[in-house]
Parts: sequence; C-alpha cells; structure tokens
Amino acid sequence: METYNDIYMRVRKKLKNAGIEACELEARFIVTHCAQRRKEDILMMSKIFATDPEIKKKIEESLERRLNGEPLAYVLGEWEFYGLPLTVNEHVLIPRTDTEVLARETINLLNRKVWQTRFLDLCTGSGCIGLAVAANVPGCRIVMIDSSEQALSVCRTNMLKNNLSRHITVMDADIVIKPPAILGEFDVISCNPPYIPTADLADLDSSVKDYEPVIALDGGEDGLDYFRAVTENWKKLLKPGGHLAFECGINQSAAVRYIMKQQGFKDIKTYKDTLGIERVITGMI
Repeated sequence: METYNDIYMRVRKKLKNAGIEACELEARFIVTHCAQRRKEDILMMSKIFATDPEIKKKIEESLERRLNGEPLAYVLGEWEFYGLPLTVNEHVLIPRTDTEVLARETINLLNRKVWQTRFLDLCTGSGCIGLAVAANVPGCRIVMIDSSEQALSVCRTNMLKNNLSRHITVMDADIVIKPPAILGEFDVISCNPPYIPTADLADLDSSVKDYEPVIALDGGEDGLDYFRAVTENWKKLLKPGGHLAFECGINQSAAVRYIMKQQGFKDIKTYKDTLGIERVITGMI
C-alpha cells in the first residue's frame, strides 16, 4: 500500500519527466488538493497510507490532465490571487502575478481618495481585482462588469467564497460601447482588457491558446482596441480627479500612454511587474 509520500514522489517524477520545471510544487498542489488538505500539510501526510480509492483516482485523473497540457489552475479549479482563493475554470483567465500589480496600484489609488470611495472593475473575469479591492479598501462600493455571463457566474462564486458580497454589484455589459448612465461616477476605474494582437494568438503557448478563453485574450488587430474604447467611452464615469488604471502587454505601454493622453488624461504613470516589464498604466482625468 502506498503512502502519500510515495504518491507525491511518483507524481513529481512524472511531471519532471514531462519537462514541467515546477514539478515539486505542482506535485504538492495536486496531491494535497485531491486529498482536501492544505498545501502545507504535505510533510505531515508523508507517512500516512492512502487508503481512499477515490482520492487516488482523483490524483491520477488530475495528473493526466496536467500531463496533457492543461494549466494547473484549471486542473485544481482554484488559484490564489492577492491572498484570496479563487475558483477558476475555462470561462475566465487564470489570475497572474502580473495582474497583482494592477490590483496593488488600484488599492493604493483608492486608499488615497476620500471616505466612501466607488470603484469600477471592467473585464472583471474571475473578479480577482475587484475582490482584492473589496478585501483591502474598507467601505469601498464596487461595481464589477464583464460581457461574459459565464465569467460573471465565476465572479459571483468567488464573492461568496471569500465572503465579500457586501457593497459589490455585478453587471453584464460590453465595454466597447457607451456605458449606461445609471452607473454613476467612480473614483477609480481599472481594466485588465484583452490585449493580445489577433495575429499573435496562434503563437501563444498551448496552455494559453488551447485552454483560456479567446474572448479574454483577443485585443484586435494591434491589441489596443479595448484601450481605445475604455478611454473614449468610460472616462465620463470618472469623478473630477478620478483615475483610470490599465494592465497592458509587453511593449504596449507607450501606445497606451499615448491613447490616454489623447483622451485628456494627465499625470500618467507606469508601473513595472516583477520582471521589469512596464505592465500597469494609470492616469487622472
């Protein structure tokens, strides 16, 4: 009979042989998730015999999915963002460390505003940015918008999962058209839009292009369609002195700054991610 350590070692070996660099970490995630234990429990579990056939079956199925190229986050059905556990599936992008830069700067902007702030999260997807704000900006009233009802379903699940439903409204709307006036005004609007140029989609890693939703990736011919639409159509929802914050792709920051400047934004600032890439642009109206 196998112990959990035996299973962990076998899973790790198969992941390593498949060329997965983070094989140790991923093996720990798969084993503990399927056993419904915390990641930190892997050492505590090492000498325990795996007697439940259903757990062993789940581990093997999860391993097979991962070896076939499916992203670990989708295999697990959950990923962490800004300290929050989030449900993820094929209808939403996997929250990435890059996007934590956008969440951080959005939180910083809101915490500098006056009491009872209002925040609008466009292209909310899993809700990662809006929920990070809800957890870190007390009293902020938040509206989270996406054009995908499947994505909004995941967002609502994550609101309940993290007990962050208070002061949050979720809406279905298309950001490429003018917003409904009923939304009112906001202190900060953030947006992590689709920004991959259409022609570049085919060159993406298979773990992205074969699994993540194209609607959340395709930014049009030059990747900038949504930046133009948001700055033109949604800036009217910002209060005087309000801020707009974008995440952008590699080598897009100069173009995004130009688009924002053309639409009247000032005090435009750029923030780099952990790899030194200019990843987040903010501007004030």
